[in-house]
Amino acid sequence: MSKDKALLIIDVQMAMFDESDPVHDGEGLIEILCRVLAEARAAGVPVIYVQHNENEGAPLEPGQPGWDIHHAIKPEAHDIVIQKRKPDSFYGTTLKQELDDRGIRELIIAGMQTDVCVDTTCRCAYSHGYKITLLSDAHRTWPSSGLTADQIIAHHNAVLRLFADVKESKYAFGSNLESESVDSSESRET
Repeated sequence: MSKDKALLIIDVQMAMFDESDPVHDGEGLIEILCRVLAEARAAGVPVIYVQHNENEGAPLEPGQPGWDIHHAIKPEAHDIVIQKRKPDSFYGTTLKQELDDRGIRELIIAGMQTDVCVDTTCRCAYSHGYKITLLSDAHRTWPSSGLTADQIIAHHNAVLRLFADVKESKYAFGSNLESESVDSSESRET
């Protein structure tokens, strides 16, 4: 595995799994992320978490239980945790400096929310010159504007291929990384 890659996990925080309005297929996401994290660590790929911060009284208020990164995928001591306040994981954060300091040129992206922070971070990473791999089955959202979460995810998998290689997570760290991508015709069917 190339040493210029990093796994970027965006906003997988406890508030996103609140029983009153849980993210679509959150349990499935956590299962996938547990596997992806184990594979990344086994391959020596650095793991970077992005943690969203909101104002006092909001679900993602720093220091409150909902702000915590999901306990099943909590960072290890050597992982990097970036704090952000906007959908763009680069804006007003140390992310670019952390990546540049480590010589990282490719980001493997997973997390939440497909149509907000994942989308924005993919586009901005591309603008900064990074190679991006979006794990097609490892990002989630909520239904919105008459669309199901699955439709939103499929749409973004199709659109974001303009900026990223869109691949299933099972190909993220294996020898098949370069050879398997999601067929855009599959994405349009859902």
